[in-house]
Amino acid sequence: MNSYRHSVVLDEEKCTGCTTCIRRCPTEAIRILNGKANIDTERCIDCGECIRVCPHKAKKAKCSRFEHYMHYKWKVALPAPALFGQFNGLEDVDEVLEGLKRIGFDDIFEVAKAAEMVTAYTRTYLKTDHIKKPVISSACPVIGRLIALRFPYLKDNLLPIMPPMEIAAVEARKKAQREHPELKPEEIGIFFLSPCAAKVSYVRNGYGGFKSNVDVVISLSDIYFLLISAMKRGNVPTVNSESGMIGIGWASSGGEATALLNDSYLSADGIENCIQVLESIENGNIPQLEFVELNACIGGCVGGVMTIENPFIAKTRLQTVRRYLPVSRNFLSGDDAYVPPEYTVDGLPEYKPITRLSDSMGQSMRMMAQIQQIKQTLPGIDCGACGSPTCRAFAEDVVRGLASDGRCCVVLEQRKEETEGPSHDGT
Repeated sequence: MNSYRHSVVLDEEKCTGCTTCIRRCPTEAIRILNGKANIDTERCIDCGECIRVCPHKAKKAKCSRFEHYMHYKWKVALPAPALFGQFNGLEDVDEVLEGLKRIGFDDIFEVAKAAEMVTAYTRTYLKTDHIKKPVISSACPVIGRLIALRFPYLKDNLLPIMPPMEIAAVEARKKAQREHPELKPEEIGIFFLSPCAAKVSYVRNGYGGFKSNVDVVISLSDIYFLLISAMKRGNVPTVNSESGMIGIGWASSGGEATALLNDSYLSADGIENCIQVLESIENGNIPQLEFVELNACIGGCVGGVMTIENPFIAKTRLQTVRRYLPVSRNFLSGDDAYVPPEYTVDGLPEYKPITRLSDSMGQSMRMMAQIQQIKQTLPGIDCGACGSPTCRAFAEDVVRGLASDGRCCVVLEQRKEETEGPSHDGT
């Protein structure tokens, strides 16, 4: 039984079974059953692509509401740097940070600050001997789960350093306990303001064997509407920000890689492009690289499905914000350049193959032969009318007992013509 808790869910009342989602899902995790989309929890990687493409808004990301967690005595916000790209005309991130305190947060710890820390740690890690290269960023949880499901040989390439969100949560909790020793641990709430659904699943399930230090995940879209009325434009805000250009730059594709000051890198965004890069790395059809940054969302985190603004507009706005900032407020040099053990990940995601037909090799071979036999009888047009994304997927569903071969409307029409002959109008 699958125990992975997902954040992408279906609103059945809005679903019309239109097949748009099944043709765009990168892991073929969706089928149309009884006129409604059905998400296979074993295959879903919470990339949010179905949310993005559904014309009826039937897919959504399930996350928490801020007002439901007011019982925490001390509430700390962890704003993702993508938040700053949502506001038109923003020139100072401190306006947003002050706004967060006005809507009810007691303290702020910027994920952008933690991102600069991770950048420094990554530079040090890349100098380590005998590590597997190219090193693949572990910041996007979709990529980590995708590798666990489809690319097991690349598991050791994942950067074994906690993502910025997690380091920010650890440091925020330490700060709260240090400054307010009267508070019990359960009275401190760490709130991550997330641009994407995958981060919600990350917090619910943990990563590589450890439990997340984040208590609550709130979407940027919900926080945005709370902040709009709380932010006071025109006033000089109190200086709270502790991040620079590098940290804010993590919100856009390429921001993490370029901050490493290393020319031997590759960055890609969009889940289909990421899959192509992973396939090239696995096959060895790629030049020698030090680092690979992959973001499932187009444009990077600014393209997450829980944001408000168009990702390209948000990226442009972030460029305006960054020009007033120092390069970095968090860097390491000399003897300080080491990766703290508490920020490393001991256990990477467990490999859970989605393509394995059976635990028995012999049975798998027999099922594969049956799939090929059924596939040869299908039209090969991948129309999705049967409820499966492709003819190959439909043949596999039939062999697995998840579908009947009578669901292919093209084959049914051919059989009808063979038995009854063509219709009177010649069609």
